Amino acid sequence: MSDINVLELIDRARPSLKRGSRQVAEFILSNLDTLSDLSLAELARLANVSEPTVLRFCSTIGCNGFRDFKIRVVQSLALGAPAAHSVLANDDTPEAVATKIFDYTITSLDWARKKLDFAAVGRAVDLLAKARRIEFFGFGASGIVAQDAQQKFPLFGVPCVAHQDSHQQFIAASMLEPGDAVVAISNTGATRGLIEIARTARERGAGVVVITGSESPITRFADVAVIAETLENTDVYTPTTSRLAALVVIDILSTSVALRRGEEHSRDVMLMKKRLAHLRATGEI
Repeated sequence: MSDINVLELIDRARPSLKRGSRQVAEFILSNLDTLSDLSLAELARLANVSEPTVLRFCSTIGCNGFRDFKIRVVQSLALGAPAAHSVLANDDTPEAVATKIFDYTITSLDWARKKLDFAAVGRAVDLLAKARRIEFFGFGASGIVAQDAQQKFPLFGVPCVAHQDSHQQFIAASMLEPGDAVVAISNTGATRGLIEIARTARERGAGVVVITGSESPITRFADVAVIAETLENTDVYTPTTSRLAALVVIDILSTSVALRRGEEHSRDVMLMKKRLAHLRATGEI
């Protein structure tokens, strides 16, 4: 439990807390800058609850008393304040909204970096570097990540496709062969259509890399699961932060595969980019 961001835990638990504990949670999340200096009595007074209510709150979120709670708050603040969207107030200025969202995004991406299994990343690079072709699959916000991947991997001379239609995705997965690879992207890992695509690709003998937010149903059909865990509630808000984390993972994989290609490949890419630059307008049109 010590590596869990207790402030994010409070934010997620808040809707299900009893009234007194919810008052404590709301005060804490709205006063992160002064929280570490407050005593038990001061926190109870400012949250308009009793001291026993604060202690019950600490126990509810898994802390062994108020002192343990304070220690874990300090540890969480060291990661960065989880300025989740739910902490936004109706009267926040655009500056306040920008600050909170930037803080939350930076914190969540740093959390994802700390949780990333680099051994799994290495195995995914091994699989993709040997692939004859790569199919990228994702729905909704994850489909955007798949399209981004399709822009990067063709630089390595490997045929790549990111189908948008669900029927086309299933047809493509059904036609894969050994030596082909699939990258299935789903933050929840619970989308039935994508799980079926991963299962079908695996049955066809293709290598399957899954990029997901946690150990989830789709990982059962993965040769390699790359977990990009973020501090995000995708049940309420569009998963911008989880999408950014998945995009970063795609960058890591594509860059690592590129480095495997050697200096000759690097020269080819630089030449391509130089020629591409001539297609851009550099003066008045």
